[in-house]
Amino acid sequence: MDIAPFGLERWFAEYEHEADIMLAESGIRSLDASRFDLDPGKLGYVIPTNGDPEFRAEVADRYDRGADEVLFTCGTQEANFLAFLSLLGGGGPSDDGDHGDGHAVVVAPTYQALHAVPEAVGDVTKVWLEPPEWELDVDAVADAVRPETNVVVLNNPNNPTGQYHPEEKVRALYDLAEDEDAYLLCDEVYRLLADEPLAPVASMGERGVSTTSLTKAYGLAGLRFGWLAGPEEVVEAAWQWKDYTTISPGIVGQHVARQALGEQEDAILTENRDLAARNCERVREFVADHDLSWDDPVGVNGFVTIPDGFSGSREFCRTVVEEESVVLAPGDLFSYDDYFRIGFGLPTDELAEGLARVGDCIARHGRSD
Repeated sequence: MDIAPFGLERWFAEYEHEADIMLAESGIRSLDASRFDLDPGKLGYVIPTNGDPEFRAEVADRYDRGADEVLFTCGTQEANFLAFLSLLGGGGPSDDGDHGDGHAVVVAPTYQALHAVPEAVGDVTKVWLEPPEWELDVDAVADAVRPETNVVVLNNPNNPTGQYHPEEKVRALYDLAEDEDAYLLCDEVYRLLADEPLAPVASMGERGVSTTSLTKAYGLAGLRFGWLAGPEEVVEAAWQWKDYTTISPGIVGQHVARQALGEQEDAILTENRDLAARNCERVREFVADHDLSWDDPVGVNGFVTIPDGFSGSREFCRTVVEEESVVLAPGDLFSYDDYFRIGFGLPTDELAEGLARVGDCIARHGRSD
C-alpha cells in the first residue's frame, strides 16, 4: 500500500496551531462536555467489538436494517477506510481472489480520503463536478463504470462545495451501481444539517452503504464516534479489518453517543441547523460584498472563488494566515486552484471577526467593491 500525503491535514498542521481563527474547519462548533453524562462505568473494551448490539440495532433502524448491518467506528474516517479495504482490498464481498485489484468510481472534488484510500488499494476513476453549479452528471459516472467496478463513491452534501445532490440523482447512482453489481458508498457526515435531509443511501437497497459520525452535524468531533451501515457482507468484512485498527469503539464515545442520538438529538440538531443557517447568511453577504462567487451550500462548507490580485489559492490562503492569522483551505488541495474552502460552523462572533480580517486582506492585496 502506497498512500499519498494528506494535503489538507498537512496544511492544518502547518498553520492551525498558531492561528487565531480557524475558518477552514469543516464541522459545526463543538458542544461542551458538561451537557452530557460522562461516566460510562468501567473503562474496558466495548464488547462485542463492533459495538453494543442494542445500540447498533437502534442506529440500524435509521436505515431499515438490522444490528449486524452496522459497525461502530472511530469517526467517519475509519468507517470509510474499512469500507474501502472491504470492497477493494481483498477478502471482502467483492474479492475475486486477486487482492487489491478493485476499481472505484469517485465523484470529485471531494475529501481526499475518499479517493486517496481507494487509490492505495485499487484503481480509481474520478468523475468531476463542474463549476460553478457543481452538478452531478450521472451519465458521466455511468461512462466511467467498468465490468470490474466494485464501488461508486459519493459525498453528499459535498465537501468542499456544499452541493447537495438531489434525491433523483442519488437514486440514479444507486440504480446504476446495483445494475453493475457494485455498491454505492455515500459519506453522509453533513446530511443532518440539511433542513430536509434525504434518505440515507444505506436505506435504498442491498447495494447501499452509508458512512457518518457525530463529528460534523452534531458538534462532537472529540468523541471520534461514527459508523458504517450497509449489507451484512460488507459490514462483516469491514469488522475483520477493524480488528487490526482500533479493535472496538471507545467506551466513553459510545456512552455519550447514546445520549446525543437519544434524548438530546432533536435539540442538538435544531441548534446546529440554526447556527449553520445564520452563519451561512453572513458568508453569503461577505461573498457578495467582495465580488466573489460560490454555489449556495448545504452544510457548513462553501467553495469560494479567490479574489483578484492573487495568483492562486495557495498564495491567497497563505497571505491571509500570515497577515491576519486566519486559516482558510486552498482550493488546489481539492484540484481547483481558483477556489478556497471556507468553513462557517464556528461560533458567530468568531466567524464575524474572521471574515472581517479576510476582508481587510482582500482590500490590501486584491479588489473589494
